[in-house]
Amino acid sequence: MTPVRPGARWSGRRCSGCSRISRRGLVDQIVVYKIDRLTRSLSDFAKIVDRLDAAGASFVSVTRSFNTATSMRRLTLNMLLSFAQFEREVTAERIRDKIAASKKKGLWMGGTEPFGYKPDGRSLTIHETEAPIIRHIHDLYLQHGSVRAVAEEAEGLGYRTRARPSASGSRNGGTPFSRGLVYQILTNPLYAGRIRHHDKVYPGQHPAILDPAVWDALQERLAAKAARNRGRSNAAERSPVVGKLFDETGDRLTPSHSRKSGKRLRYYISRRLVTDRRERHSDVWRLPARDLETGIARILRDHLMKPTVLTDLIRDVSAAEIPGLQEKMRHLANDCDPEGSVDLWAPLLRRAHLQQGSILLRLDRKVLAERLGIAADRIDSAARRITASFQMQRRGVEALIILGAAVPRVDPVLAKSILIAQRWYAAVKAGDSFGALATREKATTSRIQQMIGLAFLAPDVPDQVATGNQPVAFTSEWVKRHQLPADWDQQRQIVGGL
Repeated sequence: MTPVRPGARWSGRRCSGCSRISRRGLVDQIVVYKIDRLTRSLSDFAKIVDRLDAAGASFVSVTRSFNTATSMRRLTLNMLLSFAQFEREVTAERIRDKIAASKKKGLWMGGTEPFGYKPDGRSLTIHETEAPIIRHIHDLYLQHGSVRAVAEEAEGLGYRTRARPSASGSRNGGTPFSRGLVYQILTNPLYAGRIRHHDKVYPGQHPAILDPAVWDALQERLAAKAARNRGRSNAAERSPVVGKLFDETGDRLTPSHSRKSGKRLRYYISRRLVTDRRERHSDVWRLPARDLETGIARILRDHLMKPTVLTDLIRDVSAAEIPGLQEKMRHLANDCDPEGSVDLWAPLLRRAHLQQGSILLRLDRKVLAERLGIAADRIDSAARRITASFQMQRRGVEALIILGAAVPRVDPVLAKSILIAQRWYAAVKAGDSFGALATREKATTSRIQQMIGLAFLAPDVPDQVATGNQPVAFTSEWVKRHQLPADWDQQRQIVGGL
């Protein structure tokens, strides 16, 4: 029998070294002192036995004459390990109950020593050097009302966390108080003479650094400020056209958001993506909310500024009414400024249907009549419908959208790719090999061969890219997946059809 290398041990779900050696056929048997020293989890044991069987190895216990060579012996081992697992789980429950009961009595059950206290058996005593810092931090918050301001002033005063030696000999701590640590100090009931256990707080047996009444008042102030911040955040990030957007299947678009680099990004997504997560939907929409809202506002403004919109929208307009209605229509169009307040233009929108290629907007008859100061029955139903072009370029699950007339948009990645391809072609033409060029440019040969075709574009195509007038779907990502022909007329036909 080949012995396992010294130092190999079972750690959690696998043996460090044993499984790799057994797969190579270097282990005949694994011997342990007692069965439950291998594992106390029945599921883990079954996986280990399967791995040993697959490697042609077995398991033997020294103190108990059982092994895994036969099915009966494996059954016996399973029974023994079931009791071992039961014993482990009962022990864990007793420990949890003991900790809960002890904290209910106000005892400190160990862990990292809190700043401001020293351990004293199952209780704590006040650290005379650190306790004044705790009191001053609370006073600073009562003075400034800002965790950030408290952290900055504490750093200016030279306050540092407690330096703690580690097992390796290095020292941790001794750093300025971060905002997170300041907030933890402000909300820790330990400093008010209490002990927290999960979501419950009990009177502690240790002395309080802060007056409990003062600490309770501070918690109310923290909670009130957090509620105000949430309210401001929700107001700033609300979705003004929620409930008015529908995709080509008739499914309502619902608000959603994500976070990137600490910034909250809003989206409108197809509702079926939320209500039916079990299915993989290939036709769902995930549109950037700000771009969509800005585009809709621009369509409304441009439509209301048309010279004929007044006579098209309102029935039986008399000559005497025209000057006043024209003035109101100009104000209404100005209210639809994409950079203005959404509260001015969002009520005008009754419903919006989006599909690839076009968007259909329907104005709200009642709001429109109120803004113009006329009866609602004078609004022509057909004229309330606005149709505009809608282009969508998918980027994974997200999309770049263009509503109304396409605004020139220079694609810096595509423009840079064309310039690089032209430089690579000049180098190859001068005699460089693809391998040498790849080494110098720190790129792969396949990448150079894939992108160098951009150097042979029809002259008008790079000109379109330089001015941002290229088709929205013509991107460097599209070029990676498609090979353009050398014929310029065919290139123009393909690119123009995107």
